[in-house]
Amino acid sequence: MSETLLEASGLHTYYGSSHILHGVDFRISKGEALGLMGRNGMGKTTLIKSMLGLVRPHDGEIRVRGKSMNGAPTHRVARAGIAYVPEGRGIFPNLSVRENLVMASRAGVEGQRDWTFDRVMTLFPRLSQRINNGGGQLSGGEQQMLTIGRALMTNPDLLILDEATEGLAPLIVREIWRVIREIRDSGIATVIVDKNHSAVTSVTDRSMILVKGQVVFDGASEAVRNDPEMIRKHLGV
Repeated sequence: MSETLLEASGLHTYYGSSHILHGVDFRISKGEALGLMGRNGMGKTTLIKSMLGLVRPHDGEIRVRGKSMNGAPTHRVARAGIAYVPEGRGIFPNLSVRENLVMASRAGVEGQRDWTFDRVMTLFPRLSQRINNGGGQLSGGEQQMLTIGRALMTNPDLLILDEATEGLAPLIVREIWRVIREIRDSGIATVIVDKNHSAVTSVTDRSMILVKGQVVFDGASEAVRNDPEMIRKHLGV
């Protein structure tokens, strides 16, 4: 049985008096690709932030590789082999493309250095053409590539992508999905949050659907893909 990298049980998270997550259970194993789906405002990003220590859950248990991470600072979770590509990217606009990447470079938990600067350049040829440009001089699509590349430079075992294609031109969106497939095929576990349920279910093994902070489906992505009624009920616009 594959090693469980990140898991949570019974998560309840609030923003002020608003109860966002209602007893959510979550797990992802080494090498697995998971789609986390649901309409806007259903708790997807809150779930991610709760598990990464960016938001403090009111109740529940969070474990990374079987070790409790309740109350742990975010950097400790990251050092355990988890990389996060947030909605909004979070690059350093005053640093060059090269500097944004090199500053994140480190070996993985088991000492692996599979993702080097050169490999990221091969994955994103467009970035190699802008290597000395500042992060703030890049287009939105290039910034997204830079954010993903920076996450890979940490040699993670798990990569979480929150709305990686949001607001990008169709040509760039296709490029991002190509990259996600390549990352998945490299053996890195991935959690993908995206509104394009067709694309998500085509690149993931398993899917979770959240409705009002509760899990209403957790199973094979193929089952979602082949169930128009489920898509209409929980994912349709």
